[in-house]
Amino acid sequence: YRIGQLYTISKHSHEESDKGEGVEVVSNEAHIDPVHGEGQFTEKRVHLSSKLPSWARAVVPRFFYITEKAWNYYPYTITGNKSTHFNKEFCSFLPKFSIHIETKYENNCGTSDNIFGMDKKACDIEVCFLDIAYDDVPERHYKTSEDLRCFSSAKTGRGPLKEGWRECSKPVMCSYKLVAVKFEVWGLQTRVEQFVHKVIRDILLVGHRQAFAWVDEWYDMSMDEVREYEWKIQEATNEKIGLLTPTITIHEVPPLVATRSAPASAPSTPITGDQPELLSVTKDRVRKTSAPETLTFSIDEGAHQIIFTCDCRT
Repeated sequence: YRIGQLYTISKHSHEESDKGEGVEVVSNEAHIDPVHGEGQFTEKRVHLSSKLPSWARAVVPRFFYITEKAWNYYPYTITGNKSTHFNKEFCSFLPKFSIHIETKYENNCGTSDNIFGMDKKACDIEVCFLDIAYDDVPERHYKTSEDLRCFSSAKTGRGPLKEGWRECSKPVMCSYKLVAVKFEVWGLQTRVEQFVHKVIRDILLVGHRQAFAWVDEWYDMSMDEVREYEWKIQEATNEKIGLLTPTITIHEVPPLVATRSAPASAPSTPITGDQPELLSVTKDRVRKTSAPETLTFSIDEGAHQIIFTCDCRT
């Protein structure tokens, strides 16, 4: 599943991305941690302005993204962290908004109790069991080919998943997630935190359904092959989103030719728009460049600042 996880995340991100919105990969590199050992660090920007509900769009800037930082030490992964040697996952314009996710994978059907060693008396914990075959998914995400009640793998012989599959299927693995959401803004905290938890639940349900439904695509891959696939898909996804630095092309507009009529009492000297010789610029004279090659300016939207760099050389 380590290979299936990498394959599924890359393909899912590419499918969910479109022009101007989706998952932009900023960094993907090897990382060594003194506690967890060798792993992979990724930094992504999730652009999702139009996918927010109307009440959320009313309080966020038009150009909005969440920065996600993740450390993958399979079978243990971290997305965002509060400890000193990890950075928090943070929102691009709301410093009081954070999401922290820890993941552990174990070869059982969800029987490990309190796998993260949480003090249940010190914090409010809600335990949710997700069934990738029989839990309802949002209608917009439903695909017949990903319905695990009907899907059958040609390469592994796994599926369809029938009622009670978790207790009788072999092999079986459980993905344990510890999700903490904080939005410390008065008047919106409860509503936003509940909304984010629901969105994360839907993403996890859909993603793990896809990992099973796409098993024939990744089952024979080696780690090197899935890394190569990951790089190609990330490049294609960034290109698909099309997040390019805006440029402004400035064309020189010739001056308007001024004409006017002389009063009847004026001498009959013709008046034209031609420049007198003393104002004419010598043709072989090098024109002075009065404008810089690039121009940088910013637009403030409340606490969010957008900076543009414009190419003025054309």
